[in-house]
Amino acid sequence: MPDSPLFTAAAIAVIVLAVAVVVGVGLKVIRSFRDLGTDAERATYNTLHAASRAGQHLRAGLQPAGAAKASRQLRVLLGCDAFAMTDTASVLAWDGAAEELRPALMGLAAEVLATGRTAVVPHAGHSTDKAGPDFSAVIAPIRAGSRVVGSVAALAPAAGAGLVRATSEVADWIAAQLELAELEASRTLLMEAEVRALRAQISPHFIYNSLNAIASFINTDPARARELVVEFADFTRYSFRRHGDFTTVAEELRCIDRYLLLERARFGERVQVSLRIAPEVLSTVIPFLSLQPLVENAVRHGLEAKEGPGHITICANDSGAFAEVTIEDDGVGMDPEHLRSVLAGHTDGDHVGLRNVDARLRQVYGDEHGLVIDTAPGEGTLITLRVPKSQPGHDA
Repeated sequence: MPDSPLFTAAAIAVIVLAVAVVVGVGLKVIRSFRDLGTDAERATYNTLHAASRAGQHLRAGLQPAGAAKASRQLRVLLGCDAFAMTDTASVLAWDGAAEELRPALMGLAAEVLATGRTAVVPHAGHSTDKAGPDFSAVIAPIRAGSRVVGSVAALAPAAGAGLVRATSEVADWIAAQLELAELEASRTLLMEAEVRALRAQISPHFIYNSLNAIASFINTDPARARELVVEFADFTRYSFRRHGDFTTVAEELRCIDRYLLLERARFGERVQVSLRIAPEVLSTVIPFLSLQPLVENAVRHGLEAKEGPGHITICANDSGAFAEVTIEDDGVGMDPEHLRSVLAGHTDGDHVGLRNVDARLRQVYGDEHGLVIDTAPGEGTLITLRVPKSQPGHDA
């Protein structure tokens, strides 16, 4: 019955529970706000948070889209009515009031861009709104080294000494973000150059030997020769591709399979290979040409100098948040001191691929992700690399 005592009691219980939940959530919000500390601590947090968000939008350099998003954060940071950012030729972004003054900004900024000195313009312009204020502007240069590459402008009814100093600091902060963006671009170019160096290393030695092996089958086994030509074409197409700094474990293993097929044409049964691959790591992203050079190192410097057959074992395992790949050979090995010299770049022309892969892994993932190599004369070589399975921003 709807008006029974049991029903009434249940309804009251539900209402009490709802009130308790609301009160609990409210207390939690108030407590989290208090956790920020004093007013000064909250102001520091808000400043750092705004700077962090603005910095994310300047990672591609001084571009209109990034400048527009960063300007929203920087205007709040300065507490001004309007904030603008320019390069040396045009206004990239304007955020806030009085955008009708935007066409005049490059004229106001001309002296700043020419001299590299901050300027205060007392009467930069009047808002078209009759009740609006007459704006003053603080314009500060953005420097890249000794060059002025742009400027920032903060507009307010009055430009006090605090706004002048703060605007200059913001301009210097933007310059630092642009330097970081240039470093990132330089790092990318360096990685591309190193991949090109690897390709150059592959071409003379491996291509010459592969073509000789293919030629040896033309008369005795034409079908085998045709098969090797196809594999050779696929291998070189992958090795010399022009797009992307990253690939997947699966693609790199396919490249290794073609490489070993061509090497077996030369060495026959002297090169034996075992693979143990966990399916869940096949899609893991890795730097382009980071596994094939390690297998080539095992063949050239481990097995080629060994008498009789040699064995290479390639394993790829799931190790929690990482994919772990090992390449082991039972070849002639090498002296650990010589290996350290190779990885430090003190030995020219020897184990170039090994050093190159180690350097690229450290650049991409940090020093803790460089190659781990166990070797000794006559004891073979075991190479281990670990890469994160989750890599936002790295597309194969």
